[in-house]
Amino acid sequence: MSASIIDGRASAARLRKRVAERVSELAKFNVVPGLAVVLVGEDPASQIYVSNKTKQAAEAGIRHFDHRLPASTTTADLRSLIRQLNSQPDVHGILVQLPLPKHVDAQSVLAEIDPIKDADGFHAINVGRLVLGEEATVPCTPLGCLILLRETQPQLAGLRALVIGRSNIVGKPMAHLLLQSDCTVTIAHSRTRDLPALCGQADIVVAAIGRPRAVSGDWLKPGALVIDVGINRIDAGEGKTKVVGDVDFESAVQRAAAITPVPGGVGPMTIACLLMNTVNAAVRSLREPSVPRLMPTT
Repeated sequence: MSASIIDGRASAARLRKRVAERVSELAKFNVVPGLAVVLVGEDPASQIYVSNKTKQAAEAGIRHFDHRLPASTTTADLRSLIRQLNSQPDVHGILVQLPLPKHVDAQSVLAEIDPIKDADGFHAINVGRLVLGEEATVPCTPLGCLILLRETQPQLAGLRALVIGRSNIVGKPMAHLLLQSDCTVTIAHSRTRDLPALCGQADIVVAAIGRPRAVSGDWLKPGALVIDVGINRIDAGEGKTKVVGDVDFESAVQRAAAITPVPGGVGPMTIACLLMNTVNAAVRSLREPSVPRLMPTT
């Protein structure tokens, strides 16, 4: 068996196309979706992520407002900026790039964002609504994972799903999305006993633990669907590095039915879902029933 490769770049391109089409529809109502991106400090990886997000937003017709602040910015300064963005009618989505400097209280900053403008889906109100199964802005990475799963296997009901990782950003919301899809869900973490045995029972494995190649292919149930969220930079020798996932791709591809590569799998979907969340926030601001939200799974 050799797994089919789940092409996240192609899926993201299709979603961005739908986002651009919805942006064009909103122009009829004199609405241009607006995304405010807040970056604190000069972390090189964060700068690349923000540049990619704003570039793709512009290509989809979304107006972006960049706020690049020095690393010395205080929690109070950030909260003040968020309140200002909350009051701007041309800003429909707000994203605060994480991680923030250690002296900043990230939770209090995220809590300041208007839940309706919470493009990342991290606000406690959106988290609570997700847990209750109500309409909510869903964190971008797990939402992207779910879209890839449904494109690969439209019928998820009844499947056993294992989520490896319990972060608030990926693991926990991923588990709730799978529960809402009628999967039987197990969450594994650093204290989990006999992880290989749990992998061997799972029809779906979502790996989000931040450890390179931590999940061996021979742990997998033959025919499993594997979503690899990990992005780990490792030494490739001769002074070079390369990016690998949390799953050992070379062994997993021999056992799984389908698997996301790293890079080119989940990563592109994260940004595409951010754009979708922003457009949906603009639609909600209209309160116009003839313009439905852009649904992620149709």
